[in-house]
Amino acid sequence: MPPREGITLTGILLAAGRGRRFDPAGVQNKLLQRLPNGEPVVVASARRLLAVLPRVVAVVPPRDGGVADALRALGCTVTVCADADSGMGLSLAHAIRHAPLETHGASGWLVALGDMPFVAEATLQALVRAIGDGAGIAAPLFDGRRGNPVAFGAIHHAALLALDGDQGARCLLASSPVTTIAVPDPGILRDIDTQGDLPA
Repeated sequence: MPPREGITLTGILLAAGRGRRFDPAGVQNKLLQRLPNGEPVVVASARRLLAVLPRVVAVVPPRDGGVADALRALGCTVTVCADADSGMGLSLAHAIRHAPLETHGASGWLVALGDMPFVAEATLQALVRAIGDGAGIAAPLFDGRRGNPVAFGAIHHAALLALDGDQGARCLLASSPVTTIAVPDPGILRDIDTQGDLPA
């Protein structure tokens, strides 16, 4: 079932990490590695969001090796975070500043990671519906484990803008009520963290 009519979120795609576990030398950008269908990891991640949401804001670092170009070609709004190396929290706050609710009439944000290309569209739709039904934060649950992406209602605007460091929104998830949604989607737990995570 698609999200309720009139309810929309802005997609946030965090694609500013350096992926040092994937390649400590920094030569290979994990987000540009090819999946079996030939699509780069970050493109697959963005395409899922764009299939469900009308607008996706992607955050990239100053030197991204071509990630920004690939995302712009898909239709994402790309913003460069000069301080991306300071951590995911700062990158997320940067994205929220570039995704104002009043401009696009959105009810909140759906925050996804650029290295998680296996999340099902049905999961994204369920998170949007949860925010539309009044949840302040909605997160998916598979096999008893909470995963990504996570949706935030407009009530958390100030808290998201105040994020800093490398914990992302973890502190907000720990201090606020979270509506968890059981989904039949192992993709919410599957990221491309090391070279062994790439499917053959």
